[in-house]
This record gives sequence, structure tokens and C-alpha cells, in this order.
Amino acid sequence: MKVSYKWLSEYVDLQGFTAEELAEKLTRSGIEVDIVEALNKGVSGVVVGYVKAKTKHPDADKLNVCTVDVGSGEDLQIVCGAKNVDAGQKVPVAVIGAVLPGDFKIKRAKLRGVESQGMICSAKELGMNDKLLPKEIQEGILVLPASTEVGLSILDVLTLDDQVLEMELTPNRSDCLSMIGTAYEIGAILGRPVQLPEDKRHPNVEMSTTKAEDRISVKIDAREECTQYAARLIEGVTVGTSPLWMQSRLMAAGVRPINNIVDVTNYVMLEYGQPLHAFDADQVDSGRIVVRLAHEGEKMVTLDDVERTLEPHMLLVTDGIKPIAIAGVMGGANSEVTEGTTNILLESARFAGPSVRKTSRQLGLRSEASLRFEKEVNPEAVISALDRAAALLILCCGGKVAQGIVQEIGAAYTHAKIALKLDRVNHYLGTDLSIQQVKEILDRLGLEYGLLDGGSLIVQIPGRRGDITRDVDLIEEIARLYGYDNIPTTLMTGVTTPGSLTREQALRRTITRLLTGSGLHEVITYTLSHRESTADYPGLYPEYTPIPLAMPMSEDRSVLRTTIVPQLLETVTYNRNRKNDDVAIFETGTVFLSEEAEAGLTKQPQEKRVLGIAMTGSRTGSHWQQKQKKVDFYDIKGVFERITSYLGLHVEYRSAQKEGYHPGRTAELILVTSSGERQPIGYMGQLHPALQKKRDLEDTYVLEAELGPILQHADYEADYKLLPRYPSASRDMALVVDAAVPVGELEKLAADTAGELLESIRVFDVYTGERLGEGKKSIAFALVYRHPDRTLQDEEVAQLHEGVVKALETAFGAELRK
Repeated sequence: MKVSYKWLSEYVDLQGFTAEELAEKLTRSGIEVDIVEALNKGVSGVVVGYVKAKTKHPDADKLNVCTVDVGSGEDLQIVCGAKNVDAGQKVPVAVIGAVLPGDFKIKRAKLRGVESQGMICSAKELGMNDKLLPKEIQEGILVLPASTEVGLSILDVLTLDDQVLEMELTPNRSDCLSMIGTAYEIGAILGRPVQLPEDKRHPNVEMSTTKAEDRISVKIDAREECTQYAARLIEGVTVGTSPLWMQSRLMAAGVRPINNIVDVTNYVMLEYGQPLHAFDADQVDSGRIVVRLAHEGEKMVTLDDVERTLEPHMLLVTDGIKPIAIAGVMGGANSEVTEGTTNILLESARFAGPSVRKTSRQLGLRSEASLRFEKEVNPEAVISALDRAAALLILCCGGKVAQGIVQEIGAAYTHAKIALKLDRVNHYLGTDLSIQQVKEILDRLGLEYGLLDGGSLIVQIPGRRGDITRDVDLIEEIARLYGYDNIPTTLMTGVTTPGSLTREQALRRTITRLLTGSGLHEVITYTLSHRESTADYPGLYPEYTPIPLAMPMSEDRSVLRTTIVPQLLETVTYNRNRKNDDVAIFETGTVFLSEEAEAGLTKQPQEKRVLGIAMTGSRTGSHWQQKQKKVDFYDIKGVFERITSYLGLHVEYRSAQKEGYHPGRTAELILVTSSGERQPIGYMGQLHPALQKKRDLEDTYVLEAELGPILQHADYEADYKLLPRYPSASRDMALVVDAAVPVGELEKLAADTAGELLESIRVFDVYTGERLGEGKKSIAFALVYRHPDRTLQDEEVAQLHEGVVKALETAFGAELRK
């Protein structure tokens, strides 16, 4: 909202305060002022002149020599090149010594041999925003009204000696979308009374003998969307330009003047915050107004000459048959005020904010009027604004006002009343205000109140302050006007609960930290996916169908995902297309499962958190000390093992065949719980070669696992052990077994056989070759034995180790390699 300092001073006494000081006080009181703009961009010495004569320049076709009276007693000779300059005009004249914006000083000069004693100015040359000027005067010199007095300073004539405060309003302070509302705010801050507008230029409004109710009628069919509609009839108007003072105020507020009818409605809207609309009364069939909702497929042409297709939720103003306006948004071309209009039907109404907001956004028609209706207008200003506009129309357009107002009220307005307790005010603010101090603040706000038993107040809220609905809103108003700087600093008291993470949140953060510490980057992908995203990779839950959205953004985001890997592969592809070939990423996201996906949901889908990892490219970058190494199965396995090891989980890896994975490089992840239960939780391995080729990927390894069981069985409490006091005994063995025997099963049997004395077992060599025989492999293990309380004897170590070897020979047909 742009507020003119001079205009504002007509409603509240601003003496003793500059525009900058007002801006500071407003900002400190909770309404931020972005900028204070001076309308004078550096103009001085420019006065109103009268062009007495115009002749062609003797040596230039495009120049004219003008004789101009500027009220100094001596005519000036000024050379002007504007096409629209002519004798008999009142124009702004920069005399010798004047200064224009940009520190441009006017000096005596000769143009093509003819002396020029000044400059006739355009609006742009005076620093005015020519985009806000009427179209007919945007080019050429600025022609002033014929009634303008010669010799007056152009600063006074165009109100350029003014400043504009541009306020950044929060949604709840729609009362300050008007000059009067802002005046009440300033009056409350300064402790000065507000004077409502009285047009001293035209104190008596001439009434016609016509009764408005004989010419017009009003009916509201959509009472929820329109709670009040009032109309006045003004006869015998003349459409033309509005007075210069009105145009100046409109332009200061950022509104372009159009004609006197439209300008009056805009002026009153800015003044009262109540949007108005003027219809050509002769184009309204029988003077009948019916406010109703649109019919299905109904159409109308709006003022911008665009045919609009309307929907049943849109509110219309009609003549009983055809629409003549989209309520609160834009008028219709069929009832537009034109140069030939002589009778005006003036509308003032209360349209429901949600209805106007939905309609304006759907039609793409946003305006100052719709903005105010969306935030709900002051119900007490509907008639006041209508009367004010009628008086200004008579002043600016002539004519007479028909007797009476025709209106219908769908829902009567009643003032809200709020009980305010003094102890509650002081408790909230930490102050020690007296009841008298609170009353003084309420008086400054213009709020009426009464005294209840016990020292409480009952406060009546005016219609202009629709943002005050509870006692805490009143307490906020008291705090603003008392001054935030005056509220004492106090320590907080009461019981506080320290914030903390749940076990699940802490574990998820731990997993994220472990993965990022392993060199992976976390990504966040869409939970919405394409319908065919699971065609090549069904994921952990192939039995579930993706859940379709009712109104998807696009085909690529039309279903809720049942697997996280396709989005990770999209991210890998995105990076590779941008020459980032080495990718290691992960995501802990949600998948959505429902057995009702095809038939239509009757209950919320099941949400499961999963961990997804994708790796491709090189494990390490190029370096002179070592060659690049491509990631393989054991890289992604090692990353996952870091998580399981840290969280105290035991996971077995079982060779598997899974759709979307490489047939020989895939493992199923089996979580072994503390009770010995084996629970499948996911898969990891290389993508199927066909899928890699389809997505134009190199060897890519992925993992997808359920997070639920991992978080449930994790035991991440640190377990500290003393350093061993007794020495260990190491033994190695190389076993020849069938190539199909899993190494993990050999390790498990060896550990079970050795029992508690086995401290560790690891594979340190794998060999295959012709010397072993076809279908054979050699696995070399290093075993470490240790007793916690004594030194092991060689004999018992040898006996224990021999038992391990015999167990492996019996179970797997293993042979010691010699």
C-alpha cells in the first residue's frame, strides 16, 4: 500500500513529524515501511505557463517558437519541438535558472539561431512516472487543465512536493489497505484524533426528484457469497477527465487515471478500502440487479474484451438474464461506462473473500479491488463509501443523485465483543499496566469499551479491524502501542522439556553419518514416479501395484512409488549425462504400499522406510601412484557391512536370483536376530546387463533394504573391552573345496566348532587353477585363538584346530592343501 503524506494529513494531524519519522514509528509498531519515496525528483523553478501564440521555426520544420506567459509580467520566447504544443494551452515551464531531475539546469540558449528563454516540459521530464499517466498525454508535453492558474509552482499544481510511504502489510492488516485505515493506525500511534473526509470543494450534493427504488432493484440469490449489495443512481453525468488533484493522488498511490467515473471509484477504494463499480445504468436491463452463481458453461465478455467461460462456483452480478460483472473481479463489456454514458448505477457490496479469491486466481484476473475483497472489506464502509463516491461523482462529473439507496442484506453484520482481563494482559506482556493505561490505549485505537465486574473490560471491535477476534489480539494491540521497547526484560519461568531425538531418528542419523563418511552423497528424490518405473525393476515389493494420483502434475509423477531404486538410477543417469561418471549415492526414503491400488483407496496406504544405495564408475580418482579401480560388488557390500557392524547386527548374504539384478552377482540380505530368527530384508548386487544397457549405464551396483527391521534390532550401544592380558595363538589353513561351496558357510562352521576360544577368522587367499582340478577352489583362512584368563597351551590349540579341520572335512568334503 502506497500512502501519500499530504493526503494522509487530511485525516490526522501530522504536524511535527516528517514522513521518515512516521515510517520509523509505523515500523516499530509492527507495520513495516519499505521505503519513503519523494515525488519531487529534483525539480525547482518550474511554473505554470500559458501559450499565447505558436509559430513555425524559420529554420527547422520540427520546431515551434512559442510565446509564453508565466505570470512574471513579461512574455517568454521558448522554442519547443513537441508535436502537441499549441496556443491556448496551460503547460509546465522551466524558466531560466530552473532545475530538472538529474541536476539539469535551464540556461538561456539559441536553437537554430532563435533564442529560447526556457523549456516547456513533459511529464517524464518532470520526473513523473509516465506509465501512470493517461494514454493521451504520455507523449509530448504535459497539458494542464485550462482552469490552472498561471504562475503557480508546478510542485503545488501536481502535488510533487509530497512523499509516499510504501508499506509492506501482513495478511491480517487489511485495514491499512485504505487511507482511512492507515489514518486510524497513525492516529493511534501519535495519540491524535482521526477526521473522516468531508469534501469542502462541494459541500452540497444536489438530489434529483427521481427515487432510486423506482429505477433500480436489487436481489441476492447467492447469500453465502454476497452478504450485502447496495446501489445508487446518479443521473446526467458527463464523462471526461478527473480533476488534477485527484489524478495526482491516484498516481501517488500507483493507480493510472482513466476518466472521472473510474477515477472516483478508484479514489474512494483507496480512501475507504471499499471497492466500487460503476455500470452504465441505461445498459442494465430494467435497472434490475440479481447477484447469483454462474450457470454451467455460461460465458461473458469482460472489460478487457476477453470472453470468459464461467464455472458454477463463480459469483456474478446480472440484470436478471445476462451477467454484467464478475463479482469483485471485473465488470462486463456490455455495461461499460463510455464517453456517451449519462446515467450511472453505482455498486458497493460485500462479496465473500474465498469466492473472489478462487475466481480471480482461476481466471488470472488480479486487481486492487479483488485484493481487498479477498481479505474481507469493512462492513461498516459499504454505505459510507457509496455516499462518498456519489458526492465526488457530482463534483467531478456533474449530474444529480437519485433519492435513496437500494440494497439487500443477506447477512446482517454485528460487532464482535471481547472480554479483556487486566491480569491476563500483564501476564502475557510481563508488564504492570493499570486499567487506566489500558483504557488510554484502547481510546487511541478508536475502540469502544465498557467495564465489567472484577476490573475486566468488554471491548467492541469496529468492522475495520476484522483481524481482532480474541483477547490475545487485543493484548497484541496494547503491546504495539505501549511500545515493545517499554516492555521489561524478564526471565522465562515454568517447566521445560529438553528436546531430544527418538531412537528411530537417532539411528537414521547414524546411518546417514556412516554412509556420508564412507564417501557417498545423500540424495532426496520424488516419492512420485512414472507408472512404468517398476517394469524393469519391481523392487522389494513386486506384489504391490503403484498407487495412482487423482490429479497428477505430469505423467512422470503420476503414481506413489513402491521402490526407491528407479529414482536413484535416474539420478545416476542425470549425473552421467553431465560427465560425472563416478557416482555413489544413497537415500533413506519412503515407499507406499496398498492392496487397493487398482480398485481405489478406502484407507491410508502402508508407508515403509527403505535404504537405497547406487554406485557406479571408479572407486578412486586417477592418481600417479595408482590406477583407477572400478567399483564392484564388494564395495557396496563393504559400505553396508560398515552399517551393520556399527549397529551390532548380524547379516548373512545368500546368493539369489532377483528380477532387475545380474543373475550371478546378486545377494539376498538375511538379518539374523538375537533370537536366531532369519529375516529377509533386501537385496544387493549388480544391475541386470539388459537394464544397464537400456539406461546407458556402465556396471552399476545397487542395494535396497528395509529400514524397519534394521532400526528395530540395532544395538548401537558401545561395548568396551579391556586389552587382552594373555597372548594369542595363530593358525592358518588352506582348504580345497568344491567351487560351489559358499565361503561364508565355511567361516560359520569353523566359528561354531572353535567356540569361544576363537577370537577371529578371516580369509586371506582364494585360489583356483588347473593344479587343483576342475570345479575346485582353495580358500586360505587365518584363525586367532585366545583365552581371556590364561595362556593357551600348544597342545590344546592344536587339538581345537584339528577339530575345526575335521568338521570342515566332514561337512563339505574339504581337504587340507599341501
